[in-house]
Amino acid sequence: MADVTELRCSVCGRSYTPDSITYTCLTCGMVGTLDVLFDYAALARDISPVALAGSRDTSMWRYRVLLPLQPASEVPPLRVGGTPLMEAPRLATDIGIRRAWVKDDGLNPTGSLKDRASSMVVARALEQRIPVVATASTGNAAAALAGVGASVGAERVKIIIFVPVSAPEGKIAQLLVYGATVVLVDGSYDTAFDLCWQMCQEQGWYCRNTGINPYTTEGKKTVSYEIAEGLGWRAPDAVVVSVGDGNIIAGVHKGFYDLVQLGWIERIPKLIGVQATGSSPLVRAWHNGTRAEQMTPEDAHTLADSISAGQPSDRSKALRAVRETGGAFVAIDDADILAAIPTFARLTGVFAEPSCAITYAGAKAAVESGYLKPEEEVVFLSTGSGLKDVRRAQRSVVLPTPVSPTLEAVRVALQIF
Repeated sequence: MADVTELRCSVCGRSYTPDSITYTCLTCGMVGTLDVLFDYAALARDISPVALAGSRDTSMWRYRVLLPLQPASEVPPLRVGGTPLMEAPRLATDIGIRRAWVKDDGLNPTGSLKDRASSMVVARALEQRIPVVATASTGNAAAALAGVGASVGAERVKIIIFVPVSAPEGKIAQLLVYGATVVLVDGSYDTAFDLCWQMCQEQGWYCRNTGINPYTTEGKKTVSYEIAEGLGWRAPDAVVVSVGDGNIIAGVHKGFYDLVQLGWIERIPKLIGVQATGSSPLVRAWHNGTRAEQMTPEDAHTLADSISAGQPSDRSKALRAVRETGGAFVAIDDADILAAIPTFARLTGVFAEPSCAITYAGAKAAVESGYLKPEEEVVFLSTGSGLKDVRRAQRSVVLPTPVSPTLEAVRVALQIF
């Protein structure tokens, strides 16, 4: 395992020993999300890409030696990670870049990248014998936690989910199918987030909330390990990531950071964060040079529910990820998000939910603004399956008119004369 040497505040830099703190910086409060850091020199002596190549494990636990878990600790049996990295030449041509790949994390068991974070958090709950794990979510993080929890068994880890009423019905149904206890909050995601956090503090539950729990980043960072290994242990020029709370782009950054510290890759790729225009506080903060601790809550309105957040909980790490890599934040209107769903699917074969298809429109905007260059090689991170939100997908296309059940009617419909 990777021995954690310290937990460090992403805002003030204060260092904590691993057993002295659970969630966020005691000085900076909720904005002070923590980085989990290791003795990278020791890790580099113990493991190498050559040694890793001999592993037969193709899940995220392939990288267990780089994750904060004891060697003998149990991991959830639900297989998470090992998703495909597919080259997409037609996407590259359409966007106007040299090469493109799609990392399809919608093929995780519950349909999103957030399975990685939930698997890590449930593993730590098992290790520490914590009987209840709770989270607030618009759907994907909730489904991930519910699915991973179900694979372990409610008698060992009970899952409680706080969900805003605006979450798609299909996503809520998925939680109930897995047997999670669902609290449907008549309010926004941010309201559900706060309620969950308060209940965790009151009841002693383990909080998986994005940004609050530093180990969510540790699970999500494994997607970067897979990207680098899939490219022959090198970094692409850029990675395009949709952004809501900021935890996924923070995890992508952390994964590549780890690999640079180990000497396995030479640099961290430029990170392009894409937000919906109606939920784009990080875009404005980045443009205005605003620090994370200066940001204030905003109203958030977008059809891309998975990235709707008025006050991103992992805003300090998200801003750092873009600023330190020379990347950018861009905002995309809901109409362009909808249009991106079928376009992205037809160019790649990947059916992505709105919050993931947005990366196509975001990359277009980034090229137009000069943030992405024609000579660059870019990975598009597709974080969730389109089956998560079929209702939005239906709005992105025109359904065919029924035809009479005759060959003549079919020929007319297909314009075969």
